[in-house]
Amino acid sequence: MSRINKELNKTEVALEEKIEYLGLNFERVPKNLIAPKDLKFKPVKGYDERVYKQYRYIDVNDIDIFLSPTHRTDSLQERYEEAMPLYMYLDSQSEENEERYNTFLKLLKKVDIEEIEKVEEEQKELNKKIPYKVKFNGNYLWQIYYSEYKDKYFMLLPTEDSDYSTFFYLLRKKAKKSNDKIFVPISYLEYSGAILKPSELKDLENYLWTFTNDYPSIYEVYDKEGKPTLQIIGSTKIYGRIKSLYKMEYDSRKEASKFLKLLKALFIFQVELPHYFKFTTGINETGNLTLCFEGEEVVYNKLIDFVYDQYKKSVYIKNEINGNIDDLKRNLEELRQESKKLEKEYIEKEKMITTFLECKKSFFGKVKFYFSAGKKSKKVKEKVDKEENKEEQENSTIKQELSVEKRSYTLDELIESFRELELIENNQKSVIQDINAMKLKNKNLKKKIENASSYINEINKHKKSIFEFWKYSNKDEVAALEEGEEVDSATTKIEKTFNFDEDFLEFGEKVDKNQRMKFTDSELDGCYIASTDLLELMNKSYDKDSIDIDEFAKKLKEIKEEKASRSEEDSEEFDVFGNLYDNGTKKSLGDKLHRETKRDKIQILGIRDEMTNAKFKKVLFDAMKNVKKAFKKNILEENIYVYRACEEEEIFKGIQKFSLDEEKELEKYLYENNGNKKINLYRIKVDKGINFVGLTNIIFYNNRNMTLPLGMQEESDILLDLNEVEIDEFDRKDVKISYLEDRKDDFSKILFKNINICEFEVFKH
Repeated sequence: MSRINKELNKTEVALEEKIEYLGLNFERVPKNLIAPKDLKFKPVKGYDERVYKQYRYIDVNDIDIFLSPTHRTDSLQERYEEAMPLYMYLDSQSEENEERYNTFLKLLKKVDIEEIEKVEEEQKELNKKIPYKVKFNGNYLWQIYYSEYKDKYFMLLPTEDSDYSTFFYLLRKKAKKSNDKIFVPISYLEYSGAILKPSELKDLENYLWTFTNDYPSIYEVYDKEGKPTLQIIGSTKIYGRIKSLYKMEYDSRKEASKFLKLLKALFIFQVELPHYFKFTTGINETGNLTLCFEGEEVVYNKLIDFVYDQYKKSVYIKNEINGNIDDLKRNLEELRQESKKLEKEYIEKEKMITTFLECKKSFFGKVKFYFSAGKKSKKVKEKVDKEENKEEQENSTIKQELSVEKRSYTLDELIESFRELELIENNQKSVIQDINAMKLKNKNLKKKIENASSYINEINKHKKSIFEFWKYSNKDEVAALEEGEEVDSATTKIEKTFNFDEDFLEFGEKVDKNQRMKFTDSELDGCYIASTDLLELMNKSYDKDSIDIDEFAKKLKEIKEEKASRSEEDSEEFDVFGNLYDNGTKKSLGDKLHRETKRDKIQILGIRDEMTNAKFKKVLFDAMKNVKKAFKKNILEENIYVYRACEEEEIFKGIQKFSLDEEKELEKYLYENNGNKKINLYRIKVDKGINFVGLTNIIFYNNRNMTLPLGMQEESDILLDLNEVEIDEFDRKDVKISYLEDRKDDFSKILFKNINICEFEVFKH
C-alpha cells in the first residue's frame, strides 16, 4: 500500500471516529437539526458585536444551526445573507448540496475531539456556577443570535473561521438528543429591560464612569429557570493606581432603581457643585462598590439625611461667612475712612507747599501762609468728622441670621443653597481683596505724607519746586493693582513629581543612559547582585555588628548547589568565556531585539567549590562597596514615590529595593501570599536630590555588542540607601481590595484583602 493510500486511510479512520463521537447519521438527519431557511432576522447597522448584554441558559434543542461560507470579520449582514441551515451541509446524496457537504467534512477534519471536550468541561463548570465576571474565555466562539420574529435562537457559523469547537459541541448535543442547557452570550441583542430600561442602564454606565473613571460591564444574566439578574462588574481605583474589582447584583427593579437614584443624586452634586462635592470610591466586605464623602459612606436609605445634613452645613457656613463679611466690611470702612483722612492730609501738604512757594518771596507772605494753613487744617478736620458720622449711619445694617426651616430638602433646594454659599464666599473674597488693596493704598499714603513732611522741613534749605515735591513724596510707593489683591513678588516654584503612567518610559531611558556612562563594570556587577535575593546578606556583610556567619554559609551552599545543577557544557562555556560568550541568538526586551547576555551572580561572585564562608562574606562586602560608589554618581532630578508590599511591618535600614509601580508591586504580593488577610503597603515620597540606583537594562545585561535597548524593561525598581537619609512616617490608612484568586481562571473564587497604607517621606540628613 502506498504512502498516500495509508494517509488517506488514516484520514478516513479519523473521520469515522469523529462522526461516531458526534453521533451523526448522514442518511437520517434528526428533526432537531432541520431548521427553516429564513428566520427573518434583521441585523442592526453599527452594532458592536464584541459587546454582549445578555447571557442565558438555553436548551440545546432550542438553537438552530446555520453555516455561512464567510469569515468572522465579514459583516453580520453578509454572513446572514449567505447562511444556509445545517441539514443542507449534511446532505450527502443531493448534487445541489455536494459542495456544502464537502465543506462540512473539511471542518470535521480540522477539529480535534480534545477541543470539543474542553468546551464540554467548560459548560459543566458553567452549569455549576456563573463566573464572577460573567464572561468567559470562549464566549466569543458561540455566535448565537435571537430572531424576535420567529422567537428562535440560532448559531451562525462562518465556515472560513479557524475554531469550530463550539459548533461541533452543540451539534453533538443535538444529534444525541440531549436536553442539556448551555450558558452562552446572545449576540446582537439589546437589554430586555427586565430589571432596568436600556436608557437607565446607559445612564448607570455613565454615572459609574464618572466616579470610577472606568466603564463597567453590565449584563442581564438569566438562570436556568429564566429568572433575570442585573450584574454590574467593574474596577475602581482605591489608592493611587491600585485598582479593585467590584460587583453589584440586582434581581428586582426596586433595589436596582435605588442604586441608580443614589448614583444620579451624587452625580448631580459632583457635577453641579464641584467645589463642594467630590465622592471617592471603595469596596465593602461583600465586594460591592461604595461611594464616600469626607470618609463616610453615602447610601440610598440615608440619602434624605445626607441632603438634610449638607443643607444644614451650607446654612451654618453661610451664617458664619455673613458674620465674617460684616466684620470685614467694618474693617474695610475703617480703612476707607483712614484713607480719606490720609488723602486730605496729603492734599493739605501739597497745598501748603504750593502756597509757600508763592508766598516765600516776602516775610509777610510766609506769616500769612502759616496762619492760613492752621485755619484750613481745623476746617478740614471738622468736615472729615461730619462725613464719618454720616457714612457710619448709612452703613449700619441689621444682621439677619439664616435658619433651617424644615426636616427634609430636595436636591434643587440643596443645590440652590450651595450656589448662594458660593456667591457669599465670592463676596467675602471680594471684600478681602478690597481690604488688601486699601491697606496697600494707606501704606503708600502714609509713606507719601512722611516724605512730604520731610520735604517741607527741608524746603528753606534748597531751591525747590512742586514737581520735585511730587517726585519726592512718591518715591517709596509700592505698586499694586488699584482694586485688587496685593501682588506677592515671592512666587513658589512648583516642583515636578514623577507620574508612573506618563513618565516611566522617559525616566527609565534617561537613568539607563546615565548609568551606562558613569558606572564602571564592577559597579554594574555590584548593583546586579544587589537586585537579587543576596541584598539582605550584602547589608549584613557591611554591618560591623552582624557576626552571624551561619546565614552566609546557608546561602553559599544554595548557590553551590545551583552551580552544580548546571550542565557541564554550559558550565564550561561560562567559565571559559564569561561575559564575552555570545551564542548569536537574538532576544527580546520589551518590543526590541538585542544580542546581549544576562549577568550571572555565580560568575560575578566567582563561586567555586572550595570557596569558604568567610571568603563569600568578603565578596559580598566588596560588591556592596561598589554599590556605594555607584550611589554617589546618581541623584534624583525630580520627586518620586516608591512602594514596598510586605506581610509584617518593616523597619527599613541599609540599601533597600523599592518599586516605582504600586499596582505591580501589590499585585505580585497578592498572588504570592494568598494566605494572609492583611498586607502592608509602604508608600514613600523620595525628594529630589536623593542618591539612588535605577535597576535599568544595563544592570541586568552586559552590552558587549552594543545592542541593548535603553530603559527599564526588566524591572521597575530602584535602590535607596536609607542609612544616608532621614525617613519619617506622616500618615496611615486602611483600604479593602477584591480580586480573583487566579487571574487566568474564569471560575476562580473572589478574594478580599485589607491593605494597610503606610506613608513615609525620605529626605537628606
